[in-house]
Amino acid sequence: MNLKFCILFSFFVRNVIARGGYRSTSLSSAADLGFENESYAGSGRHLIEENQSHHPRTDIARGYMTNSELERAVKEFGRRCSHISRIYSIGESVRGFPLWVIEISDKPGREEPEPAFKFIGNVHGDEPVGRELLLLLANWICDNYKRDPLVDLIVDKVHLHILPSMNPDGFSFRRRGNANNVDLNRDFPDQFFPWNNNEDARQPETKAIMSWLREMCFTASASLHGGALVANYPWDASLDKRKNYYACPDDGTFRFLASIYSKSHYNMSLSKEFEGGITNGAAWYPVYGGMQDWNYIYGGCFELTLEISDNKWPNAKELPTIWEYNKMSMLNLVASLVKEFMEGSFLQTVEGHCLG
Repeated sequence: MNLKFCILFSFFVRNVIARGGYRSTSLSSAADLGFENESYAGSGRHLIEENQSHHPRTDIARGYMTNSELERAVKEFGRRCSHISRIYSIGESVRGFPLWVIEISDKPGREEPEPAFKFIGNVHGDEPVGRELLLLLANWICDNYKRDPLVDLIVDKVHLHILPSMNPDGFSFRRRGNANNVDLNRDFPDQFFPWNNNEDARQPETKAIMSWLREMCFTASASLHGGALVANYPWDASLDKRKNYYACPDDGTFRFLASIYSKSHYNMSLSKEFEGGITNGAAWYPVYGGMQDWNYIYGGCFELTLEISDNKWPNAKELPTIWEYNKMSMLNLVASLVKEFMEGSFLQTVEGHCLG
C-alpha cells in the first residue's frame, strides 16, 4: 500500500488526497461507456419507468427527472462545464444503468493534496429529492464560479464528486430497494455483525461504492435521504441493538460537521424532535450494514446521513423551495473542509494512506 501525504481531519489520521485522475477497470470513463453518444434509447438500457403503463402510481414522479433525463442532464453538464468538471461512471446498477459521477474541480481528474468530498443521492429509490438537488448544486456551482467566493473556494481547493443516483433501478420501480428489492443502506459490511461480509454476494451498486473508495481517498461525504429533517452521524448502531447514544472516536468532529449543515439550513436546527437538528444514528434508530459507518471505518471518510425533506417523495413543485432551504448547507459543508485548513485551526498535513 503506497503512503501519501494526506490531510488530517480532526484528531485522527484520515485519507484525503483527491485522486480524481485514476482510471481503472472499476472506474470507467464516460468515453468508455459511450459518453459522446445520445442516451440509451434502443440499447436495452432504458429502465421500466420509461413505459408508464407499468406504473399506476406514475404521477408521484411527475416533475422529477426520469433516469434517461438524469443521464442527459449529467452529460449536458459535462459539456457545458467542461472547464471545471469531468464525468465518469463507477459501475452499473442491477439493470445496467451507469452510476454516473460528476467531479468538480479547477483540475478535474488530477491528483492533488486537497480534500475530496462526495455527495451521494437516491440511495433509496423512493427518496428522489437528493438526485434533483445534486444536479441543481452542480449547475449552481458552474454558473457562479469566479462570481462567488464560496464557490471559488470549493472549486479551487476541493475535489467535489457528485453521484446523483446510487439506486436508479429503485427510482424506476418507485420503491426503497434496488431491482433485487435489496435495501442498499443495509448491504455494507457491518462492524458488529458479519452476516453480510461476503462481498461477492453484495449488490452491484454496493460493490461499486466500495470499489470507488478503494480507488479514491475522500475526506468527507454525505448521502441525501428523505422522510425526516435532521443531520445524522456515527455510530449508526451498537452491539446490544439498543436505541442509545453510541459515540464514535471522532464524535466531536461529526457533531461539528452535522451542525454546520443544520445551522446553515432554513429550519433544520429548529427541530423539536432533534436537538439542534442533529442526531447520533444509534440514538435515533439502529442501522446495521449501513453505508455511513462503513465509510468511516473502512474508508477513513467522515460521512453524514442527511435527511433533507420530511416527505420522502414530495410534489415536484416543492423542489425549488427544498433546494433553497438546503443550498447553503450543502455549500458550507463542503467548504468547511478547506476553511478550517486555511485558518489552521484543526487541519494539518500528515502522512497517511488510502483504503487498500
